[in-house]
This record gives sequence, structure tokens and C-alpha cells, in this order.
Amino acid sequence: MEALSGGRESAIYRDGEVVYRPLQPWSATIHLILAHLEQANVKESPKFLGLNQGQEMLSFVAGNTYNYPLIGAIATDEALISAGKLLRKIHDSSVSFIEQLDVNAHPWMLAPREPFEVICHGDFTPYNVALLENTVVGVFDFDTAHPAPRIWDLAYSVYCWSPFKTDSNDKLGTIADQVARAKLFCDSYGATETQRAQLADAMVLRLQALVTFMRGEAERGNESFAENIEQGHLQAYLNDIVYITENKQKIKSSLGN
Repeated sequence: MEALSGGRESAIYRDGEVVYRPLQPWSATIHLILAHLEQANVKESPKFLGLNQGQEMLSFVAGNTYNYPLIGAIATDEALISAGKLLRKIHDSSVSFIEQLDVNAHPWMLAPREPFEVICHGDFTPYNVALLENTVVGVFDFDTAHPAPRIWDLAYSVYCWSPFKTDSNDKLGTIADQVARAKLFCDSYGATETQRAQLADAMVLRLQALVTFMRGEAERGNESFAENIEQGHLQAYLNDIVYITENKQKIKSSLGN
């Protein structure tokens, strides 16, 4: 078996076209989501294949994968446009699932947030997608999926893809470059004027929620999140909140159609 990167607490392995991942308290919920996406013909998401000795089996999402810094195919306009379109496809496909879902009857890694408009991926980022040349053709790691308004997912995705980041390894271009990429993502997603106007504030709220979540997990003894905080990831999010806040008007004025 081949070990894959991206595991939070335990190793993830691939054997041919099957990926083995450790079961989590929320795994059964995610399996329902993946089954719905499969029925909705969202071929870009992994398929739930079954369980095996405390592990879930998912189909392997083929393609080239990337991480920060964004260099090469992942940094192209084509990747950005296809990512925005795929996020919209996932959201639209989940509406019928949300309409028949008892949100409180299922466990979630990330807390559901009203209004429950769609199933948010929760971590739709450059490191959780697969590319064929310059086009995003797959997305994986749905552990963070949860019900929330569209803008909750859109905000975090735009933050990560623009990216509105200050860390020397993560940032890309100037603020002008970043708002141009943000607009391209919003255009590709089909964001409304209201969503565009709210986006900067939504990014700050989303990052604040992430910081609170990380601190809570570390306090509960989750070593993975404690290590992330020790490595400076939480401080990077705090720095990015300041950066987005300082550039709020520039972001807002640049995102209009």
C-alpha cells in the first residue's frame, strides 16, 4: 500500500483505486453525503465503497495534487475557474439532500451553521483537489463537510484560492493580484452581488471560527491541532484576519460584476 499525505491523526493509504482512511465519529454522515453526490452525478467526488476493519474505503480521486506555495498548474486562471465551477456544482447538487436532512440527527466534524442552504465541503482548497493539466477534475477530503450557507464555503475557498494569506510560503502576488483572483473565482461560481458584498466580512468570520475550533480541539487534547498551533498555523490565521480587515474596502469594491 502507498501512504498518502493529508491525514490529520492517522495514516491514509491507497491500494490501487481504493483509499483506506480511519473511521471518525462523523464518517457515517460523510458517507451519506458522498452517496448523494454519486447519485447526483458529481463524478469529481470520491465514492464510498464500504468498511474494512475500522477503516472506510473510498475511490481514489485521480489527478495531480498540489500544496502551498501555489506554483505551476494550480496557480493558473484555468484552475481557479474550474475550481469555482466545481464548488458551485457540489453546492447545487446538495440542495435536495439538505431539504430532506435532519441536521441534528447526525454528527459533524464542523458545527452546522444556519441557514442550512447547502452542504459545504468545509475545506475546498488548492491542496484538496486533483488536476488534469490546468483543470480541477476532482476534490477529496470531505471530513469537514457540514450544512451551512453558501457564502460560508465560498468565503473560505476564496480566501485559500486568492489567496489572502500573509505567510511567506502561502501568499501569492500583491493585493491587486489577489482581488483579481477572488473576482475570477466568484465569477466562475456565479456569486450574487449580495454574496460579493458580504465576502470580506464572511472570510473574517470563517477564519475566526477556525481559530476557535483549533483552540478547542487543542484544549481537548487533540495532538494534531496542538502541533498545528505550535507550528504557527493559528497565528497565521490571526495575521490573515488583520490583512483581510485592512483591505476590506479594496476587496469589496473589486468583487462587483
